[in-house]
Amino acid sequence: MEFLSVTAAELRDRPDPHPAVSSDTVYRGAIWNVQRERFQLGDDDQPLTREFIRHTGAVAIVALDDRDRVLLINQYRHPVGLRMWEIPAGLLDVPGEAPHVTAQRELGEEADLRAARWDTLVDLANSPGSSTEANRVFLARGLEPVPEAQRHERSGEESEIVAGFVPLDDAVEAVLSGALHSPTAVLGIMAAHTARARDWEPLRPVDAPWQGDPRNR
Repeated sequence: MEFLSVTAAELRDRPDPHPAVSSDTVYRGAIWNVQRERFQLGDDDQPLTREFIRHTGAVAIVALDDRDRVLLINQYRHPVGLRMWEIPAGLLDVPGEAPHVTAQRELGEEADLRAARWDTLVDLANSPGSSTEANRVFLARGLEPVPEAQRHERSGEESEIVAGFVPLDDAVEAVLSGALHSPTAVLGIMAAHTARARDWEPLRPVDAPWQGDPRNR
């Protein structure tokens, strides 16, 4: 293997779509479908077959109060059998809704909070080998409660949500000790900690271009 010398300017993921030779939905689920596609990497290669979850994409929110405490919510996640501490999040399942608008809505629905300032914190592809899911994590500051008359009535999984504020430094220690497992919480907490150490300079505008938005695939 030849190792490249990569510059900072070159250190970015780039679009490189390979048109599918065939594409079929092999399973239709209650929330997501499973897609089987055949594609070719090179002119002389035989087509490869991959099956993956077709996901709508999602947003998540690192909500920091004026004491540098991060909002965490606790809820049960059946596929992994864990009651997990996470950050508020939601699917991009409203047609035409901008990601930051979804994030604002989800913060209100899951935590009865709204924020005066919003920034883009970090983007991730959760499991790029098996799912189209991509997630944009926003930083929300200037928190205040949603008026009681305007609050969302939670049901289903959301009805059991427990929320609490944790000092950001304590959340970082929980990540490094292996106590937290939610990918958006782990990445969001560490990104917020890094951005704070740099006086928030790395933050991007709330509507910054999102190359990984799965709705553009």
